[in-house]
Amino acid sequence: SFPPRIFPPRIFPPMTDDALATLFHPFEAGHLPPPGAARGWLAFGMPAGLAVPADFAAPLAVAQADRARFLALTAAGFAATPVAEGEGYGGALVHLGRHRAENEAWLAEALARVVPGGTIVAAGHKRDGAASLARRLAALGALEGRLSKHHGVVFWLARPERLDAEALAAWRGPPAKPVDGRFETAPGGFSHDRADAGSRLLAAHLPDDLSGRLADFGAGWGYLSVALAERAGQGARIDLYETHHGALEAARRNMAALAPQAVCRFFWHDLLGEPVTARYDAIVMNPPFHRGRAAEPEIGRAMIRVAAAALAPGGRLLLVANRQLAYEETLARCLAAHGTLAEADGFKVLWGRARG
Repeated sequence: SFPPRIFPPRIFPPMTDDALATLFHPFEAGHLPPPGAARGWLAFGMPAGLAVPADFAAPLAVAQADRARFLALTAAGFAATPVAEGEGYGGALVHLGRHRAENEAWLAEALARVVPGGTIVAAGHKRDGAASLARRLAALGALEGRLSKHHGVVFWLARPERLDAEALAAWRGPPAKPVDGRFETAPGGFSHDRADAGSRLLAAHLPDDLSGRLADFGAGWGYLSVALAERAGQGARIDLYETHHGALEAARRNMAALAPQAVCRFFWHDLLGEPVTARYDAIVMNPPFHRGRAAEPEIGRAMIRVAAAALAPGGRLLLVANRQLAYEETLARCLAAHGTLAEADGFKVLWGRARG
């Protein structure tokens, strides 16, 4: 279980999402009738700060895999779950993102959970491939309407009486191959199609003497956690913290299959918005430094501060970062000692030790 509040408060910018405005445009412009309150609608990928038009009366069941956005939507009064639940919805809204496989999965979920004849509306930025997705659906003869607005594309279709499973499978393409032949991943999570070079560098330079209570902050689908379990050996105790629900579930399966000797706990957790109450002898992490397309090094600095506070006396922090990111000043302020373990291919592996 998790605290129902966000602590410390997670700040989101004012809602100026062009794709969200595009999504509701067909209702506001009269191309689609606003749904009534008799039957609920399902929504995917909704951002924090979601607001629906006043005449959109259908209650929304929001599927949001990102923990921070889930918490913000729940605090705003929306009924949110990490994955879609239930069926028989009158329609669905899909706020398309940057990940093609995740967009396709959302549309497939909408088709499966909406009643025959129900309306499915999807919108996203042109730069994220929304127009291409609309064209592919149009080739299947599925689209009923399409518009361009607010630098984005919105399109809609009626859920057919009978789903053509073969055509839908061909549209989605074959399932993703396991990374390195053994790791399951999740669409929408970080580096869902490969182990990124930074994580590989950190995994290669993990010390051999790691023991005690260990943690992976921002664990993704578990690449570093598996490496950590292999270094720590029999009886390793590892806590995995990850904000993307699908990635965390993939990590759960990967740890069971690839590191069955490890004793693990899994936390769907926003490290920058929810407190970490446990204390660790070592923490590994590959902190993000982007929010969408914008580089925000403060995210990495904030994660260093969170990790430093979660270390037991004398505990160690091991992280990888792009070489140009100046995290050393933050390490110096938060920890008793720090240094560099390795540098290669534009990345650096940093270490820090908590005060004893």
